[in-house]
Amino acid sequence: MILLDNVSKYYKGDKTPALDEVNLHIQPREFVFLVGESGAGKSTLIKMLTREEKPSYGDIMVGGIDYKYMKKKHIPHLRRRIGVVFQDFKLLPNRTVYENVAFALEIVGVSNSEIKRTVPKVLDLVGLSDKGHKFPGDLSGGERQRVAIARSMARQPKILIADEPTGNLDPENSWGIIRLLEEINNFGTTILVTTHDAEVVNQLKKRVVTLSHGKIIGDQKSGGHYDLDGSRTRIAKRSLGGPAPAAAQQPAQPIVVPKDPVAEAPKEEPAEKEAPKASKTKSGSAVIEQMKKAKASDEAKPVAKRRKFIH
Repeated sequence: MILLDNVSKYYKGDKTPALDEVNLHIQPREFVFLVGESGAGKSTLIKMLTREEKPSYGDIMVGGIDYKYMKKKHIPHLRRRIGVVFQDFKLLPNRTVYENVAFALEIVGVSNSEIKRTVPKVLDLVGLSDKGHKFPGDLSGGERQRVAIARSMARQPKILIADEPTGNLDPENSWGIIRLLEEINNFGTTILVTTHDAEVVNQLKKRVVTLSHGKIIGDQKSGGHYDLDGSRTRIAKRSLGGPAPAAAQQPAQPIVVPKDPVAEAPKEEPAEKEAPKASKTKSGSAVIEQMKKAKASDEAKPVAKRRKFIH
């Protein structure tokens, strides 16, 4: 559904890239959180997907469309397949809720009869059936965000990108928007959400992709957590059998856990320690004779195999 292959983006005058060799594959119907500190590259990545910006290097494919061969006249068609919801809503203040949603259909040439059938259904989906006659200024922040989502969904896009959709909302309204996005995802729409809301990310446990300085430093495929330094991803890899740092591999009780044959030898000492005691009962000449025989036998062997005797 969404594929970025070694995508890099340099803005004019910048020495470091906004995106640096990013590789990302999002499957159809996935719900993905994109997280990272301000300036990590999240907005640039979204602009790559909506074709507001072109990559300096690399390839992008969305819904089977290869951006490399896309002409300017094809961009409106692409954007009909991608819905975008912004943090600041971007609603038309002098139009009603109904008219804001209808406008998204008018600009792509949808007939009036189709608009009349579609708009009520979309407003019902976002829970605003009774608000169609109101203006954006008469709505709460959560309601305005729902209008923005309704407008994006009116064209029935395969992909919905929500750029900080809860950034200006209180916790209650934030959860209302997230639950709505989950419902839309259940209908089959691929959802990509950029956010700084750690609580939402941690509770939903969806896939979490982490950007830092233009690079993807973490990709938790499921059960993801808000993880700006990639540490949870490294822990997850170790839990699945991946390599761990040397310090992490050391057991908490190194004397007990390792089973070293040399270390185990003292347990068998009682029988072996009796041998020296028995040798003391022999005469000195008997011991010397035994050593001479052993030495003579050893000297008959190749030099490399001789044993060393301490006299």
